[in-house]
Amino acid sequence: MQIGAHVHADDPLSAARERAADSVQFFLSDPQGWKKPQPHPQATELADAGIDVYIHAPYVLNVASLNNRIRIPSRKVLGQHTAAAAETGARGLVVHGGHVRQGEDPAEGLANWRKLFERRGEQGDFEVPLLIENTAGGASAMARDLDMIARLWDEVADFGVGFCLDTCHAYAAGWDLAETVERVRAITGRIDLVHLNNSRDPHGSQRDRHANVVGEAGTIDTELLVAVAREAAAPVIVETPPDGQATDIEFLRARL
Repeated sequence: MQIGAHVHADDPLSAARERAADSVQFFLSDPQGWKKPQPHPQATELADAGIDVYIHAPYVLNVASLNNRIRIPSRKVLGQHTAAAAETGARGLVVHGGHVRQGEDPAEGLANWRKLFERRGEQGDFEVPLLIENTAGGASAMARDLDMIARLWDEVADFGVGFCLDTCHAYAAGWDLAETVERVRAITGRIDLVHLNNSRDPHGSQRDRHANVVGEAGTIDTELLVAVAREAAAPVIVETPPDGQATDIEFLRARL
């Protein structure tokens, strides 16, 4: 099983070696901005070192939005990120499911996900797989609740979209982690990547604050996290506080 970490983009190769990581995830541009990404200069070195790469799309992207000033740039920047991710040798681009505003019909946001791929069909497939990640909060989010994810998958399943399971987000959204892998697979048929994060906040808090897998700050039982990773049998990325990532990876590698 591949076990890695989300690291700073400045020097992911050194970060991987410091953590004894099999893989790394990082941003190619400001996660809160719309700037066009650039291929990472360490792409060849990472590939030569046998380290898998995942890229996380900026948080601001929202292809579900009914606001043209958000949705249209989101589509454009998402396409730019898949192209840059491909030049980095990435195995996937992680992207949040997005949301609509209060009072708007979620069905229109779900349809915007389908339209993303239908419009893209004129230009060819995305250069790397898109991995839609479940989110922690938001009343009108496309990927917070399992029933909404099921509706989302009705729109996008035919386009080969992947799924990224975040344990902190699932726990914060009120999911039962003991049943999560089975229930997600029943909906999506797949789990392509696991963000194995503990949570600083209690179950159902809707707060996205990660804690290390190992340590006193987390509210999720460590053995439950191990069980989720084992059942998912997918590559693992820890998006935990950097000072504890090496310990998290060492622990998970021993257990898994």
